[in-house]
Amino acid sequence: MTSTVTPASAGPAASPSGAFRSVGRLRTPRRGPAPGRPRRSVLLTVLTGLVLLYSLVPLVWLLISATKTQQGLSRSFGLWFDGDFALWDNIAETFTYHDGVFTRWLLNTVLYVVAGAGGATLLAVLGGYALAKFDFPGRRAVFAVVIGAVAVPGTALAVPTFLMFSSLGLTNTPWAVIIPSLISPFGLYLMWVFASEAIPTELLEAARIDGAGEVRTFLQVALPLLAPGIVTVSLFTMVATWNNYFLPLIMIKDPDWYPLTLGLNSWNAQAATAGGQPVFHLVVTGSLIAVVPLVAAFLLLQKYWQSGLAAGSVKE
Repeated sequence: MTSTVTPASAGPAASPSGAFRSVGRLRTPRRGPAPGRPRRSVLLTVLTGLVLLYSLVPLVWLLISATKTQQGLSRSFGLWFDGDFALWDNIAETFTYHDGVFTRWLLNTVLYVVAGAGGATLLAVLGGYALAKFDFPGRRAVFAVVIGAVAVPGTALAVPTFLMFSSLGLTNTPWAVIIPSLISPFGLYLMWVFASEAIPTELLEAARIDGAGEVRTFLQVALPLLAPGIVTVSLFTMVATWNNYFLPLIMIKDPDWYPLTLGLNSWNAQAATAGGQPVFHLVVTGSLIAVVPLVAAFLLLQKYWQSGLAAGSVKE
């Protein structure tokens, strides 16, 4: 018994012209963004432009105002130059006013940054590496303490810190600013995360099998891999110490040990005192000088701290 099977191509729709017409009616898929090309967003571009404008306008105002005299600050528009260009005269007067006390404040700030921020970076690197690559009892408790310390603002600890240093007789000394600056919970947490992702455990085990001790393994194997994280933590602690105001305010009473933040504030408040001479042009110029090292550090070390911030964001 046989049966005939009708081909699927039979009928009017199976003709070549009909087939082409049916194919032509198929919906063409939408083309997505090409691989590797980011999608364009008008809203994101506008928001980024507003943030950029918000960040640059104060710097532009500071740079323009530093070129004006004391009288020019009050008689001209804030975001445009005055008739007299006095930037170089203002810089010279800033360093010579009150027997050159600005230079002393600048050196004090450098001391606090080198000793405080440098020590905080060193402790964060050592602690973060140990917490990431060594297993010991109480490791989770340490993690909880570090996370809790990150959430506590520094101003909440200022008064207890002052009472403790006052009982030790260390107030009104550089140690009252340097020692609290050595503790950076955020820097420790950042180095912990970075060391966990940047240093393969197999690499450390290979170095130990080859006979390297823990110190040599850390210095020759781990430390080069931690360079981006070290730069990132250094920049964060440097900015925090350089701009520190509240802690020196309650700890330091001797103007000879003022950092730039307190020194410039004392010049700013000078106009409100009886018989005080307003020197707002020197305050603006001194603020510009204080900003330059931070901007230079971020620009010169940009590639390092950007890679340090991205550490741990992608899991391979």
